[in-house]
Amino acid sequence: MSDLLDLPVTTLQGEETTLGALTDRGAALVVNVASRCGLTPQYTQLEALQREYGPRGFTVVGVPCNQFMGQEPGTAEEIQSFCSTTYGVTFPMTEKVEVNGPGAHPLFQRLTDAPDATGTAGDVQWNFEKWLLDGQGEVVARFRPKTLPDAPEVRQAIESVLAR
Repeated sequence: MSDLLDLPVTTLQGEETTLGALTDRGAALVVNVASRCGLTPQYTQLEALQREYGPRGFTVVGVPCNQFMGQEPGTAEEIQSFCSTTYGVTFPMTEKVEVNGPGAHPLFQRLTDAPDATGTAGDVQWNFEKWLLDGQGEVVARFRPKTLPDAPEVRQAIESVLAR
């Protein structure tokens, strides 16, 4: 079992927990998010995935990040209000973290080791990069920011993990 699930995270509400506790140790799509990005409308598809696959043990986990042109400048309360009011977000969100560089959260230090479909690993390219984890916390797919959450390849990967 991957120790990714045991990594400590703090929720947007300030509660200390682990990634495994947020996901009930089920399949998860971890996404670095931002409220003022051209890709922000992806929240709509992320919430749709949560509602569709949540009953089958799947969880979207949003991780706010302000490292890309300051596109997530808000406080935790502002982020929470924006996401719930504008997009009806019900999935768990963590506190705002760094995803690249020496201050990167340990979760992203590990996630960025996973390659995408082209075999490229490394730094997060932009907001709304996505990692699909199985119930054991293993990264099974990485999708770059412009891949929509409801793209056929994302849905197929989620279905594959849930069928295990």
